[in-house]
Amino acid sequence: MNIPRLGALTASVLLTDAAAHLYWLTGRTWPAGDVSSLSLAVLNFEVPFTPRVLVPLVAVLGAGAAAVLVCSRGRGGLPARLVTAAVAAGTLVRAAAGLVWIAGVGADTGTPFYWLNLFLYTPVCVFMATAAALVASRRGSRRL
Repeated sequence: MNIPRLGALTASVLLTDAAAHLYWLTGRTWPAGDVSSLSLAVLNFEVPFTPRVLVPLVAVLGAGAAAVLVCSRGRGGLPARLVTAAVAAGTLVRAAAGLVWIAGVGADTGTPFYWLNLFLYTPVCVFMATAAALVASRRGSRRL
């Protein structure tokens, strides 16, 4: 398995998520019509899309992406491995929650969130949890 490529793909997903949050920081709400609809589609509950909420999230996503990328290349030492393991754990928890929502607990099947969770959020989180775990377990060689 090409761990550097897997790390780059995982980091790309995290940076894409960070870019979406930066975009929403500008006050735009695409692909939703307003902040309330965006919040319900992304999170299944309403939260403000304010700098106080979005800036720390962008920073965490960026740091996670950097850690996964350097860890996948055998650099960054223990700090990069720990942050990469945290990315794996966080996305695993989100994937597990997504499976609960897919089962119909806490998410109405008629909402955009339900369908986005079913076809996008949960599969991506399963992939990222697996990929980040593989990257974090990397032991110096370029390929496992």
